[in-house]
Formats: sequence, structure tokens, C-alpha cells
Amino acid sequence: MKIRNDKRRIGIFGFGCVGQGLYDIIQANPQYGLEVASICVKTRNKQRSLPASAFSYDPNQLLHDESIDIFAELISDADEALTIVRHLLKAGKTVVSANKKMVAENLSELLQLQQQYGGVLLYEAAVCGSIPIVRLLDSYFGAEPLKQVSGVLNGSSNYILSKLYYEGISYQEALAQAQALGFAEADPTLDVQGNDALNKLCIVAAHAFGQVVHPEEVLCFGMQHIHAEDVALAQAIGAKIKLVASAQQAAGQQLRLQVLPAFVLSGNELFTVDAEFNGVQVEAEFAGTQFLKGRGAGSHPTGSAVWADVAAALSGFRYSYSKKQTATAGRGETEVVNLYIRAAEAALLENLPLQEVLSLTDATHQVQVICSISVSELRKHQEVIEKAGIFVASLPIGLNKEELLAASTERYLSFV
Repeated sequence: MKIRNDKRRIGIFGFGCVGQGLYDIIQANPQYGLEVASICVKTRNKQRSLPASAFSYDPNQLLHDESIDIFAELISDADEALTIVRHLLKAGKTVVSANKKMVAENLSELLQLQQQYGGVLLYEAAVCGSIPIVRLLDSYFGAEPLKQVSGVLNGSSNYILSKLYYEGISYQEALAQAQALGFAEADPTLDVQGNDALNKLCIVAAHAFGQVVHPEEVLCFGMQHIHAEDVALAQAIGAKIKLVASAQQAAGQQLRLQVLPAFVLSGNELFTVDAEFNGVQVEAEFAGTQFLKGRGAGSHPTGSAVWADVAAALSGFRYSYSKKQTATAGRGETEVVNLYIRAAEAALLENLPLQEVLSLTDATHQVQVICSISVSELRKHQEVIEKAGIFVASLPIGLNKEELLAASTERYLSFV
């Protein structure tokens, strides 16, 4: 028999940055009557802000505790997170998660489990921290066609790029500063290579366009190969380089998803998204363009998103996925992208099927071109490009390659 008091109870898996943030918010809001039943962690002897009695070390103790009303899965390991969430959904439980990799890679199964067993899964905290983009897309824009959703979805890479732009320091210096401040992990691979933004984009696509897309299907380049020459070129045309994730309705109603460094002009709202902030633009058929900006990471910003999900779930909220039944298949692989490419030497570009190539003259030994290439060809040659340390960035929308060349040459040459 389920024994309960007048409070509702929550079980928490994980007590890292987000788990601590959620706990702090729960304690600061006693009027909502939510009690922490237990917090499950893996390591017994780690120093923590709470007494040992607050913790459990066996996930099964929480998983089988019938007095718990809702669960928060806040661990970093995607495989372990999936095991926990899968068990809870099969038991018809309500769970919130901040694990974007787990959700993005397994969304099809997670949807099926919810439908089959009646459980509820919410994951606002998995995308853009404190920005309520998932709820906005699922609820407010659930019935309105969208043209595009794009944004700066990773605070670590954005902090590094902001440092390069404003202070002129090297990539390695900026990365070290981001790590020292806790904005980037000791292993920053997921952030700087675009995988974190990629996982978030796949979640966004499911709610914005109704398509469940696995991350492996999406074009994704990171910003780890950026150099001072690239930043200087952006500054020469009044732009900033941002790691931009976008989902766009392409030709033939196909959906085009990509994560790419991009030259963002000052007229674009994403130009104002600096440091560890995130920003998202939603272009709707009738409502026009909406812009949201906020802290995309951190203990309390992300904890607040988990808290919002907890409160919503306890009130009976669940995602509608209203566009899933009307989604159009296709990934826009035949679409052509306009790019800026920089390589250490010309030979590295010889075997790439680039079109409409224009060279940027410089006084260094770097080779810089602006060109076009199909998405399918870019994906086909991605491994070669990345191994060669070639930097790739998309060109500004509304500015053709000839205009870019004319606008940048004089000021850019004065730099080099």
C-alpha cells in the first residue's frame, strides 16, 4: 500500500550542478509542498553540501519507492539515464530529465513507452537551460506551421567564441578560461565539436516540426578549428562567428537540420547572444519571428527548468507532440549551403566537390575560400575535412558571396 503524508515527494537521481540547483529551489519554495524523498548518487565518499542521510546509493531504492510522486533524472551518463527513465516509464511513472543526449538518441522509444504505459516524460532542462523553448514549441506553437527554428544552443562554445571576438586571444586560451570558470568540461569535445547543440536541435525538431530525427542523421561541424584569421574576416564585414543550430523547412517541404559555425550579422538577434548565454529564434507562419535569450547552463538556471517541469507534471501537464502525425519526411540532403572554408594549404581542398569558388587573398600561408556545396557532399567528406583541421562556417543569409568578397577585402587585408 502506498503510504503518503500531505506533501508530495520527489526522488532525485544525481547531485551534480543541476541536482544541487533543483534541491536549492525546492528548499526555497516550501509553499509548494514538495518534499525530497531521497537523492541517489554513485559515489559514497564524495564531499557534498548535505548530510549522508539525504542520499541513497542504490537506484532500486528510489525506483521501487511507491511513496514517490515524481522523479528527476539528473545524471550525466546517457546510458544509465536511459535505464532509469525506461524503468520508470514502463511502470507508468512521471519523470523529468535534463539529459539531452539520452532524449535525442532515444526519443522514438521514449515516445512509444509513454504511449504504451501511460507514463510522463518532460525534459525542458535538456535544451537551453532557463529558456522555455520546448514548452513554447509544444504548446504555444503546437498548431502553427513554423518556417525555421535556429539558435545558439551551447553556452561553452559561445563563451569561447565571444572571447575570441572581444579580446583577440587564441582558441586554446579561451578554452582554458572557459574550463577554469566551469563553463566547459575538462573534456570539451561535446561542446566545441557541436554534439551538445546537435542533441538539443533534434529535440527541438520533434516539437517544432513533428519529426523524430536521430543525431547521426544531421549535418554537424564544430568550431574547434577556428583561427584568428576567421575572426578577423567576420569582424571585417561586421559579423560574429557563432555556432548555430538550425531546423528549417526546405524545398519540397523537407526538413533541413544542421549545426555549423556561422557568420552572424548585426541585424540578426543572435548577434547579441554573448558569453555563456543561449538564444533561440522561432520564425512562425503567422506569428512572425520570436526571440528568446537566457542563461543556457549553470546550477540554478538549469535547476529552474527542472523545477518548472516538476511543477507542470504534478499539475497534469504532458507534451502533446501535436505535429508528429502531420510531419513530412526528408532531410534536405540535396540543398546547397554557401560556406567560408579555411585550410592550412590548398592541397587539402583539391578533392572536395566545391562549387562557385572564390578565393580570399591574404598574406599568410592559410588558404581561404568562399564557395557552395550540397549538404550530401559535405556530409560525405566530413571526416576528411575534420581530420585535416579545416574550418567551415556558413555565410550570412541575405549576403551573396560576391558581396561578401567585396565588403571584406580592404579591411581584411589591413589585418593580415
